[in-house]
Amino acid sequence: MYLSRFLSIHALWVTVSSVMQPYPLVWGHYDLCKTQIYTEEGKVWDYMACQPESTDMTKYLKVKLDPPDITCGDPPETFCAMGNPYMCNNECDASTPELAHPPELMFDFEGRHPSTFWQSATWKEYPKPLQVNITLSWSKTIELTDNIVITFESGRPDQMILEKSLDYGRTWQPYQYYATDCLDAFHMDPKSVKDLSQHTVLEIICTEEYSTGYTTNSKIIHFEIKDRFAFFAGPRLRNMASLYGQLDTTKKLRDFFTVTDLRIRLLRPAVGEIFVDELHLARYFYAISDIKVRGRCKCNLHATVCVYDNSKLTCECEHNTTGPDCGKCKKNYQGRPWSPGSYLPIPKGTANTCIPSISSIGNPPKFNRIWPNISSLEVSNPKQANVCDNELLHCQNGGTCHNNVRCLCPAAYTGILCEKLRCEEAGSCGSDSGQGAPPHGSPALLLLTTLLGSASPLVF
Repeated sequence: MYLSRFLSIHALWVTVSSVMQPYPLVWGHYDLCKTQIYTEEGKVWDYMACQPESTDMTKYLKVKLDPPDITCGDPPETFCAMGNPYMCNNECDASTPELAHPPELMFDFEGRHPSTFWQSATWKEYPKPLQVNITLSWSKTIELTDNIVITFESGRPDQMILEKSLDYGRTWQPYQYYATDCLDAFHMDPKSVKDLSQHTVLEIICTEEYSTGYTTNSKIIHFEIKDRFAFFAGPRLRNMASLYGQLDTTKKLRDFFTVTDLRIRLLRPAVGEIFVDELHLARYFYAISDIKVRGRCKCNLHATVCVYDNSKLTCECEHNTTGPDCGKCKKNYQGRPWSPGSYLPIPKGTANTCIPSISSIGNPPKFNRIWPNISSLEVSNPKQANVCDNELLHCQNGGTCHNNVRCLCPAAYTGILCEKLRCEEAGSCGSDSGQGAPPHGSPALLLLTTLLGSASPLVF
């Protein structure tokens, strides 16, 4: 199952959306990893930073409750309607589908009426705390692209913490605190996201905005991703270049929106008043009808497709990278250290493609297996050779790769990869260099120079 459209559909959509959309979409770029372009020398690959499209990530998670027996219905019990402690004829029974409220109902389609929901057991053991941990796991690093939204069927809890993990649940850190009284519950002054700025966007806050028990529209809790994006991209997220630049250069900011797991810690149910009514404890419980988590697989800007197979998400890596997150170079493509792609320059970014290893450069018959994008490259004149086609090697000494096929050298240098001083060719470098001095650079340059200088044509 693919999280991304086919590349051809992407290309069509980009063309159409550029006409129809007056403003950029939040993650509207980076939906192609490479494309073929035509140059004077023929058709070559143009590589770009790329990422999967944003999607509903709740379709791919696993949910775990702690304590595991906290869901209502085993044994069956009655509970009271919220706001009316005297209407206590509602029943939860795990053995009857119509009366059961299992955890998966937090993630089903919510177009039905009445809504479906997960529900905890009631607070019948008061004053022992009624606390529940709901852990959402992806077994994959994901990047959040929209607000996390939790819709309660009961009143919103008086105390709650949203936490995140970046190491598959081994360690946790708070994302946000929620309380009717932040100072009393967590010894924190209450704040909202609107109180933050670019400089304090990573601050962990406690908000009282979402913790009122029984008022109108009191069922929804947000963790505001887009409001934080807006500090860099503007109120309508028009200046995405600014946000991309910050994500590129500030690792802590990028990690802030990255998770492997989320944990909802429900610490105290909605009471709606100062004291708990001990005569009607069946009115106190947690019930969640919907959780929305929108994001994308983290592929380090090296893939547009994320595959869900055998209950596991994996990036389909491009740019000669591999791994669940495209986090390393393929075998035989470790010619330079692996690096994530870069969003900059807008709009194509920088692919940071893995290049062939020096040790993988063998005799000519092996080249077809190492560089499959090159079907035939004949070389008879070293100065006209396609030396940087498909990013085989880099131009040296400040040289630039022209049209992906040849090096343009600074005035003082010459050679296939700008690896020689011009004075060496003229024999005027003095006694230290001499005419017979070997080319500067690595053994790979020496090998390539030898091959390209041979009298007979070389076919890759």
